[in-house]
Amino acid sequence: MSPRLAKAIVHGLLAGLALLSLAPLLWMLSVSFMQPGEASHFPPTLLPAEPTLHNYHELFARVGMGRYLFNSFLIALLTTLIALLLNTMAGYAFAKLRFAGRERVFQVLLAVLVIPAQVTMMPLFLMLKQLGLVNSYAGAIVPGMAGVFGIFLVRQYARSIPDELLEAARIDGAGELRIFFQIVLPVLKPILVTLAIFVFLASWNDFMWPLIVLSDSQLHTLPVALATLSREHVQDNELMMAGSVVTVLPVLFLFLVLQRYYLQGLLLGSVKG
Repeated sequence: MSPRLAKAIVHGLLAGLALLSLAPLLWMLSVSFMQPGEASHFPPTLLPAEPTLHNYHELFARVGMGRYLFNSFLIALLTTLIALLLNTMAGYAFAKLRFAGRERVFQVLLAVLVIPAQVTMMPLFLMLKQLGLVNSYAGAIVPGMAGVFGIFLVRQYARSIPDELLEAARIDGAGELRIFFQIVLPVLKPILVTLAIFVFLASWNDFMWPLIVLSDSQLHTLPVALATLSREHVQDNELMMAGSVVTVLPVLFLFLVLQRYYLQGLLLGSVKG
């Protein structure tokens, strides 16, 4: 077999697998533009006979999807910003600052990774209830404000920062905060983008915690609202698919735009860690 033929076969297989992976998303998008009841026909149609925006109009005009979209965006954005600050500062401290028990504390944090998140939900809920944060944006944000994985990711990358650079800044009279914001943060930019994508996607797609902590329907996020929509409109496949498109499209667009920085951060972190 010639190299050119082998290359063509490999590319063909990869294209086929990519199309197979994208098929559910493409069909979801197609159904969202169908007339009510059209997707229930047998055999199912792949393309809408008469494309319409009726389902999207129903979502935002009658179901109130705009409110849920705002809730998801606000919670995911604030969670990402706070997590970037806290995880970056903690990761840098474990990588470059010397203090008693540093390695022991970090080992304990790594051990926490094996504990399922569901186990901590009840104690966390009771703590937030005592603080009066249940059924509020703050209550939905707290669990994502800092994570062991984010601290580990930043620590592994920050270890590559030369100690001589930090010592020179200290000799010149720079304080730790100035060193962190003016020297460390610019160096950590690739891994910060990667961490931001991780946190934003996790917060945006989170279903269980907002369902537990947010009882007011006006505070619900998109995944919770979509689950409620599926119960109320169980036969309305077109409306549900339109809701799925609204939920998936923003994070898909974000990932595609920042994909290059995301992969760069992962690769650099693995090489320098």
